[in-house]
Amino acid sequence: MQKEFDVIVVGGGHAGCEAAASAANLGSQTLLITMDMTKFAQMSCNPAMGGVAKGQIVREIDALGGYSGIVSDYSAIQFRMLNRSKGPAMWSPRTQNDRTIFTTKWRELLEETPNLGFWQDSVIGLTYENDKVTGVRTSLGITIKAKSVILTSGTFMNGLIHIGEKQLGGGRIGEKASTGITEELNSIGFASGRMKTGTPPRIDGSSLDYSKMEEQRGDQDPMSFSFLKPYTLRNQRSCHITYTNPDVHAIIAESISLSPLYNGQIDSIGPRYCPSVEDKVQRFASKDRHQIFVEPEGWNTKEVYVNGFSTSLPLHVQERAIRKIIGFEHAQFFRPGYAIEYDYFPPTQLKHTLETKLVSGLFFAGQINGTTGYEEAAAQGIIAGINAHQCVNQKDAFTLSRKDAYIGVLIDDLITKGTDEPYRMFTSRAEYRIHLRHESADERLTPMSNKIGLAGLDRMKALEKKQSSAHKTTSKISKQSITSKEANPVLEALNSQPINQTVKASSLLSRPNVHIDTLAEMSSAIRTFLIDEAIGIEAQTSAEIALKYSGYIERENEQADKMLRLDKMKIPISFPYADVSSMSNESREKLSLVKPSNLGQASRIPGIKPTDISILMVWLDNVSHETSK
Repeated sequence: MQKEFDVIVVGGGHAGCEAAASAANLGSQTLLITMDMTKFAQMSCNPAMGGVAKGQIVREIDALGGYSGIVSDYSAIQFRMLNRSKGPAMWSPRTQNDRTIFTTKWRELLEETPNLGFWQDSVIGLTYENDKVTGVRTSLGITIKAKSVILTSGTFMNGLIHIGEKQLGGGRIGEKASTGITEELNSIGFASGRMKTGTPPRIDGSSLDYSKMEEQRGDQDPMSFSFLKPYTLRNQRSCHITYTNPDVHAIIAESISLSPLYNGQIDSIGPRYCPSVEDKVQRFASKDRHQIFVEPEGWNTKEVYVNGFSTSLPLHVQERAIRKIIGFEHAQFFRPGYAIEYDYFPPTQLKHTLETKLVSGLFFAGQINGTTGYEEAAAQGIIAGINAHQCVNQKDAFTLSRKDAYIGVLIDDLITKGTDEPYRMFTSRAEYRIHLRHESADERLTPMSNKIGLAGLDRMKALEKKQSSAHKTTSKISKQSITSKEANPVLEALNSQPINQTVKASSLLSRPNVHIDTLAEMSSAIRTFLIDEAIGIEAQTSAEIALKYSGYIERENEQADKMLRLDKMKIPISFPYADVSSMSNESREKLSLVKPSNLGQASRIPGIKPTDISILMVWLDNVSHETSK
């Protein structure tokens, strides 16, 4: 086996797979080390990709040239666009996926990737030289050299599984934990902590009574994650919805002392926005029911995922409680739910590139940084992979701002604010979410990625075609007039105020219940234009949003430009915060810990006041003058 690489990626989860693919596709000789090569990007929890804000992230990964969108489309068994009733900033694509096809497709794409090799083993330590990483040590006694290393350990570092009072070492049920790295990193100065996540039971779907549940079908005209659209979803499987009830809650409440979450067996913090069923029953005692999503695990399996019933209660309690749910009266278990504790490293120890501040050439990505979710992990993976390559080749760092992408929001939140609970992305975390729409990810990110050599010409051509079509559509609708005779029958059917004179089509489009396809019903000229020019749904959506929300978009861009001015004011890594006596001790300590790279990042550190930023500006100005003398 080759004993020296440009980049070594440790871990074959969502972060590791995207990291390895991006580094290799950029030209770095890359090695992906994982404990099990049959489980690349394993869907350890629910068999789905995307959702609110997470769907935007998958599209951003795809726009950068990553694989998550392509794999999600290929393995999809259902597609839904969430939040269609809200504005476009909230629209979020989501796929239900075949778990087996998902990981098999990932392996296929990785094996086809040039410059990428594989090694099945466990990494137990790193090698260093002068505060720079130089390679890894494995459980087989092998030392492999590298110019850069990316750790993407998921829940495997000192992983401990809880099912009632039973405790099992492991990173997933049936898979051993990874040991050694946490202790080594602690010994050289890294801080670490413990977090918890959980998963629900898996059930034999043939033992359920779906007639008692609400059916949830996919979209009639399913879209795709990837802007390349290599796969089309023609058939779909339904999900189902049911609810817990007071009988379920009573069983859980009377058994709460058996839950590791409540008897002191687990003292680490779990995800706030994906609580266990024990948490929901205890924290929301006034609610008499909680929603349960019944999600199929694939095309050709009976196994279903009980979304909303994450638990670490003993198996006999899980069985009693779940069989009180409507439709689950005769449920047969494939495996129990469980909680898992694992090590993480507070992400304030990282730069925007996801390189550690303490050791040069060492990058962290995924749950090791305190995040939760496949999408958040994959997003960090692709950025770490890009920057590991850039670092090895002494090229400029590749970073995304909060205006560029949800990925930029994610990383800035992590390294600036840190996290003491598993971090999950929401649209509310993004100040510029009108700009960060799912359908605009290619416009925002593909040119940036193409410039560094990751997103290929096929993506640029697809983007240029879409932008050209959207521009033609915007121009056509801006110029086209519609008579009252054409418009009013359609408007009346929509219960919308009729018009009494000829108006511009764009003015009708400003109404909330009028869309471009509505205008096509009114105007034969617009209808013919859309057909003759073969205007696709993505281009139509872009044109509609540009016309309908132009005022909002313009105001948001102005706000973003003001904030970006602070981001352009760089702070030297060695800035002497301790000498700034006019700031409080707390502010100086926080700034010294985070070491923000610019004033914008400094302003987002919790507890840093506007007066602190003003003081810093004066100091930076003085430093600049002294340097220029």
